[in-house]
Amino acid sequence: MAKKRFYGKRMAGAIFFVLVGFSLISPPVADAYLLRYKEQYYKLYHLHLIQYPDDTMENIYWLEKALAADFCNPLYANALIENEVQWEKYRYLFMMHINLKLIEQYIFLGNKWNKRNAYFYNAPWKEQNLDSLKTAETCYRTALYYWQNAKGQGAKDWAVKLDDKRFRFMNLKRVQNWEDEAFRIGEGSLDYEKILTRELALLQSVRERFEAMDRNTY
Repeated sequence: MAKKRFYGKRMAGAIFFVLVGFSLISPPVADAYLLRYKEQYYKLYHLHLIQYPDDTMENIYWLEKALAADFCNPLYANALIENEVQWEKYRYLFMMHINLKLIEQYIFLGNKWNKRNAYFYNAPWKEQNLDSLKTAETCYRTALYYWQNAKGQGAKDWAVKLDDKRFRFMNLKRVQNWEDEAFRIGEGSLDYEKILTRELALLQSVRERFEAMDRNTY
């Protein structure tokens, strides 16, 4: 639990710099369009053909805003809502999905700095490579936080809530892909903890090879 709190703090620090940086480069939203609800922020999330770090940070910014905002009225939800139980399921699905998107974005960001190998000719840039690995590790651990965090607000936690028997034969129109994500988590075919644990183990082995290098050899 202490480790989760530690990485939660690191995550908060990383997000702070992302938000500050993005606020300096992003154009202001038109005054006529007031952003207030999760669904509005989520619409600003988008993928690019080539995902540059700035694109990823922009997506993280909007997804974080969506995570913190209030839900809109059920009438304007992203799914067709007809009763209170559907509304409850929708909220769980939305929170799960947003966390999954944040995990994906942090993995994209980590991959930009991750080093898959420590080649002998990289020895003169040993320290730079170690710094790059440190950044990648922070991204992966932040992604792991969004999978299952200390407050029970991660993607896996919301998927567990969706296993309630009230929801089992209820399919929400317009968000079937979110339903598929919840099903995959439940059956174990979507397990970001397994993926990220593997990535962190590989990163550590590469780090150890860099640390063993003599940067003055070449």
